[in-house]
Amino acid sequence: MDMTTLLPSLGGGLFTLLAFVVSLSIIVTIHEYGHYIVGRWSGIHAEVFSVGFGPVLLSRTDKRGTVWQIAALPLGGYVKFLGDANAASVGSDGKEVPGRDARHTMLGAPLWARAATVAAGPLFNFALTILIFAGYLMWVGTPSDPTTVKRVFDLPPQFATEIQPGDALVAVDGLDLNEEGVQFDSIPVAASVDYTVIRDGAEMVVSGPYPVPPRASGVTPRSAADDAGLRIGDVITSVNGQPIIAFRELVDIVTAGNGDALSLEVWRRGDMIDVELAPRRVDLPLPEGGFETRWLIGVNGDLFFSAATDRVGPFEALWIGVQQLWRTLTVSLSGLWHVVTGAISTCNISGPVGIAETSSTMASQGAGNFILFIASLSAAVGLLNLFPIPILDGGHLVFHAYEAVFRRKPTDAALRVLMAAGLALILTFMIFAILNDIWFCP
Repeated sequence: MDMTTLLPSLGGGLFTLLAFVVSLSIIVTIHEYGHYIVGRWSGIHAEVFSVGFGPVLLSRTDKRGTVWQIAALPLGGYVKFLGDANAASVGSDGKEVPGRDARHTMLGAPLWARAATVAAGPLFNFALTILIFAGYLMWVGTPSDPTTVKRVFDLPPQFATEIQPGDALVAVDGLDLNEEGVQFDSIPVAASVDYTVIRDGAEMVVSGPYPVPPRASGVTPRSAADDAGLRIGDVITSVNGQPIIAFRELVDIVTAGNGDALSLEVWRRGDMIDVELAPRRVDLPLPEGGFETRWLIGVNGDLFFSAATDRVGPFEALWIGVQQLWRTLTVSLSGLWHVVTGAISTCNISGPVGIAETSSTMASQGAGNFILFIASLSAAVGLLNLFPIPILDGGHLVFHAYEAVFRRKPTDAALRVLMAAGLALILTFMIFAILNDIWFCP
């Protein structure tokens, strides 16, 4: 089902809220389940497993005595272990636990068990990211060799093509596609291009449009294009009255305009619509590290057809998933560092409002995009929780490291001060992120 068909009936606000709650609930559940299951394996008893905060909507108690509940405010969750004073597992609840049973509390468990339980939440988030990336790759596969046409996308009449599904591409405008590092940008822009294909075992030359037409293969959430209502599949036929036939022409015009407003003529499933928008300055991560600031409207381009794919094995998919997780984490850390140093804009930081809007956009673009968004968000949540800030998992791990080195736990007074400071820091960051979403970088 195309999820965009649900928007009129659900309403934009409700759809945004639903997408946000679904994505966050999945990530929170996985994170807290990591704490719960590793704690259980380590001999620490969980009294409450909660998805959400506040008034309890649904609950049940399992045979181990753990209360599983869903609460009214879906902005997080927690696991409360035996003897904990609160959901943050800081301090004792003041109830005396008999000698041997004290081993089943968070405070009474061995250091290794406590550290493993704390670290499990972020690690489960990372595992979710890897599994989603790997599963998605196994689902969609990798482009076959040679490149074989699976489906030709709908395009305006001026982009007519003789290419058919099943055609195996050998060359484009004389450019041998079997050579490594082929770049379509080297092909001169023309309304009609010659394609050498193998069809039914015979090699022939047929005509088709420029390989990468000005068709939106993706729309970046919270971008100028997203705010203007552009959708995947839209074809931009002219910019400021100037007809275009290649995506690179759109890029050149946007770059040369330095943020000037643009008038687009867009073909959408046979209808022509006019769109007004202004490019925005965006900080893009570079492969070699660092960032590049460019003017963008938030539209991605791709080939005018979808390619047939080959299956990917589970081990190869998992390895690629690990690589994608690593890239996500390194880009996130690099971006945060560049924000702190002032090298790039603070608009690269998103709060709850920005995440909700992004989740809505990705959900409206289809299940695949929404699932990949959940994978990226899960990695971000896992990384954030590892920051050495009191109240976060990373802060607890610092306390455990202190205990391992000095053979004693931090004092209760020190813990209270540090936790208060950590809470103040997190609340300050959240307020800034929310203001960033709705005021500074709407």
